[in-house]
Amino acid sequence: MDYAYKFPVVIGVQAGRKYYIAMVPLEMISRLFPNEEEYVLPEYRAQRKLNESRIPVISRYITENRDSYVFSALAASIDGEFEFHETRKGMGTGILEVSMNARFLINDGQHRKAAILDALCEDESLGKETISVVFYEDQGLARSQQIFTDLNKHAVKTSNSISELYDSRDELAVINRNVLSQVPFLNDYTDKERDILGKFSSNLFTLNTFYVANKRIIGNSNLHNNTERFLIKFWDSVSKNIVPWNELSRKEITKIDLRENSIITQGVVIQAFGIIGSFFYNNTEISMNKFLSRLQVINWKRNAAQWKLRTIRPDGKIITSNKAIKLTAIQIKKEIGLDLTEEEQEKEKLFLKSINI
Repeated sequence: MDYAYKFPVVIGVQAGRKYYIAMVPLEMISRLFPNEEEYVLPEYRAQRKLNESRIPVISRYITENRDSYVFSALAASIDGEFEFHETRKGMGTGILEVSMNARFLINDGQHRKAAILDALCEDESLGKETISVVFYEDQGLARSQQIFTDLNKHAVKTSNSISELYDSRDELAVINRNVLSQVPFLNDYTDKERDILGKFSSNLFTLNTFYVANKRIIGNSNLHNNTERFLIKFWDSVSKNIVPWNELSRKEITKIDLRENSIITQGVVIQAFGIIGSFFYNNTEISMNKFLSRLQVINWKRNAAQWKLRTIRPDGKIITSNKAIKLTAIQIKKEIGLDLTEEEQEKEKLFLKSINI
């Protein structure tokens, strides 16, 4: 038998079946894994259809992080003859020789593979770098489909909060972490791992909530040296002027009271503050503290009339739409004396008309 490929590998065993781990040069990927399977009907494929929109995103990740990108292993089945020759008895390492007539079928990692090929077109020097590939013996389409299912069905997407906590490439994520660490109330009550908090959580906010709010503040502006300083100043002033937050800090109310009886811990309100912050970020000549001090007189109770149908549904539940965020921001601006933009005036007019005021 003629062997076209020889891979130095480590052999392992799972569920009584042998598998082989090889370090494959990226320049070999296109030869090992042809694309024809992507155009076959789903029931005759061993993986999902390629999502073309993901490829440039992953490819940019490689080329823009040339010195620090990380990829997990590809998983593939060998459809054809192969032999393993152990280097030394009992060591578990050796050479995997694969027939020139064999086919390699990707069980997991086709988007990584496509992105690698795309990145190679831009930077040929990537070709000498390697990716680990786990090779299984092909045991038919049903087994290949099962491998794909087993590798993916228990995968859990990381929360946005923990991604932003660990991300050192996203400058805003870094700034967001720094800002919260400098504002005592927010630092004490922000969950840095979860995106959804339970009713009895010890925290009131999530890291992702403030990341999105800070994105609203910055808008399309470029981050600059004063961005972090501004955000610390803004959120510190907000936290010091919201009466229920201060009551909680003084242990005059409980977190459950705050959650159940007010709107001031809700994401829609934090996002509304993002709009307020954007106004000050783009109008630095205006005294931010002067206006934010007026937050102290706002009634944040859920049953306060000004929030009805704007932030709160008739059944008492929170409205989370983008429209609700904007209407909530408009109400806050009105109460602290900030002028509304023409667009906000029109939105407020339509809202008041819709509720017959």
